[in-house]
Amino acid sequence: MNIAVVGTGYVGLVSGTCFAESGNHVICVDINANKVERLSKGEIVIYEPGLEVLFQRNLKEKRLHFTTDLKMAVEKSDLIFLALPTPPGEDGSADLSYVLGVASEIGKILADIKQYKVVINKSTVPVGTAEKVADKIKENYSGEFDVVSNPEFLREGVAVEDFMKPDRVVVGCSSDRAKKLMEQLYNPFVRQGNPIYFMDERSAEITKYAANSYLAMRITFMNELANLCEKVGADVETVRKGMGSDNRIGKRFLFPGIGYGGSCFPKDVQALVQTSSQYGYDYSILNAVMNVNDNQKLVLADKIIGYFNGDLKGKKIAVWGLAFKPNTDDIREAPALYIIPKLVEAGAEVICYDPEGMENTKDYFESNHAALMSHISFGNEAYEVLKDADALAICTEWTIFRTPEFDVMKSAMKSKVIFDGRNLYDLHQMEEQGFYYNSIGRKTIN
Repeated sequence: MNIAVVGTGYVGLVSGTCFAESGNHVICVDINANKVERLSKGEIVIYEPGLEVLFQRNLKEKRLHFTTDLKMAVEKSDLIFLALPTPPGEDGSADLSYVLGVASEIGKILADIKQYKVVINKSTVPVGTAEKVADKIKENYSGEFDVVSNPEFLREGVAVEDFMKPDRVVVGCSSDRAKKLMEQLYNPFVRQGNPIYFMDERSAEITKYAANSYLAMRITFMNELANLCEKVGADVETVRKGMGSDNRIGKRFLFPGIGYGGSCFPKDVQALVQTSSQYGYDYSILNAVMNVNDNQKLVLADKIIGYFNGDLKGKKIAVWGLAFKPNTDDIREAPALYIIPKLVEAGAEVICYDPEGMENTKDYFESNHAALMSHISFGNEAYEVLKDADALAICTEWTIFRTPEFDVMKSAMKSKVIFDGRNLYDLHQMEEQGFYYNSIGRKTIN
């Protein structure tokens, strides 16, 4: 099939590459000419395990192309995917200006070429967006077309696997003609028997928000439970295992930590709350989720500041992990971005290491906390940042942090003090190694 993907961000690039891998001819469109040039030359612009192999193969086989020419892409394609940003506005609602702007341009193009096309919302969009996109197209074109809602359910770090072997595909569609095309497109991806769920457009739109908000709620519940476990002397890890063995609950998304981040959960929870408000409904449980998560992101900083009696002047704090989760360079809403400024404001010198997220973090702090940059530095590898450190804060559960050389750590650090926001280490092991070890929802090893 001939496919256009408008937008070459995380969702657009993964989707376009994976569609090409299944034999389709894909044209990816972006207004950023420099980005298009880099991609056309084979330079991948995001870090996602497994993506580069597929990207290079399909570029070489000429199934994957990049352009700034929206008109050409629309003319040559049967299916046009919108994978555009929908950032939260000041009130928390999703900003649809990019989506609706492109829809308007597509309407003008269709008015010229007068061909049937299917326009598919791949972006995460609020309820009613399919209708708004259709209305925008109709402002310039009165011919035949369809708008479909097809939300993505990609997990950063395993996005290629998620796309190539999805748990399910959700398609919001009112047209039999569009339904047949979508079924044809996705059949190669569900050969193992996983379902394609066809539903109305509004139900498809809310399904994405509902799934992410529920998962965010599970994480937040466990974070609250971990805080309680610390107060009553229980161990949240054993509680988690006891809960997860109940097949009504399951084991996933029950790991406590220092809050959720990333491009999806914070934005999607906020957007669902805002949609509810627009319809006169107070989604109180999700308001609580957002409040708890904001507080949880600062738990580790509060523990460190408390350990040093409120004064971090002259203290060097090493930070392992900057990305919001492992196997990605995405730092959006990552807990480390909230922890580091609070430590610096308390007087600390902070030195950081992350396998993939350091350049993005540097850019973030230079843009948002320039005054603090003289107190924030970055190391080239994990053990380097531990030299003469008064404490280590672990913010991301990268695999390389799970089994460190504790003897090397002890010889490098000024004080054997670890604050672990991801519960990476066994308590008995930490006791044997002689560390002060403070984690989430478990007893502190002194």
